Amino acid sequence: MSVNISAYQQLVKQLSDSSIALVAVSKIKPVSDIKALYDLGQRDFGENYVQELVDKQSQLPGDIRWHFIGHLQSNKVKYIAPFVHLIHGVDSINLLKEINKQALKNDRVIDCLLQVHVAKEETKFGLDEGELHDVMMEVPALKNVQVKGLMGMASFSDDETLVRNEFRQLRKLFGQLDQPEILNLKPEILSMGMSGDYKMAIEEGSTMVRVGSLLFGARV
Repeated sequence: MSVNISAYQQLVKQLSDSSIALVAVSKIKPVSDIKALYDLGQRDFGENYVQELVDKQSQLPGDIRWHFIGHLQSNKVKYIAPFVHLIHGVDSINLLKEINKQALKNDRVIDCLLQVHVAKEETKFGLDEGELHDVMMEVPALKNVQVKGLMGMASFSDDETLVRNEFRQLRKLFGQLDQPEILNLKPEILSMGMSGDYKMAIEEGSTMVRVGSLLFGARV
C-alpha cells in the first residue's frame, strides 16, 4: 500500500479548519489504496479515465462520491452518468448538452463545473472568458445539469507570481457567476489547487482541492 496516512491526516486537519473540500485523486491507483482512505473517512475521490472509474465504482462502497476530473469525451458520458457525483472538466457546450441528455435518461440532475483555461500551457483544456459567457447563456435550457462553479489548473511553474495571478483570474471569473436569474446555476465550488500548489490556491479562494501524489505517492 502506497497511501501516506500521516500526510492525509495532516491535510484533513488543515482543511477542516477552513471548510475546504478534499478530492483524493486516485487515478491509476489500486482499489486497496482507495479503500484505505475510505476507512479513514474519505468519501470524495477523483478519477481521470472513464473505464477505470466504472471498474472502481463497481468494486467499492456505494457512498463514495466519485468526481470525474479528466478530459471527458461526449461519447463516454453515458458510462458514468448513472452514478457520478461531480464532473469537473466541462469545456464545451456540446459536452454539457450530452451530460444533460444522459442525466435525463438516468432520471438525475448531474452537478458540473465549467473548466476555464487560465494556464500558459497550450495543452490544458478549458474555456476562455468569451466561451464561458456563451456557455452560461445556454445553461437555463438544460434542466438535468446544475452548474456548481468553476474548475481550473494553473501553469506547472515555479513562478509563484504567475501561478497566483492565474488563480486570481479564476477567482474573479467565479465571482462573476453569481447571477440568480440564471436557472441551474449555483456557484458554490471553485475547484483549483493540486498537490504542489493547493496552499496557494486556498489563499486565493479555492473551495475544493484535488490532491493525488501527496496522498498516494508519485504515479509511475
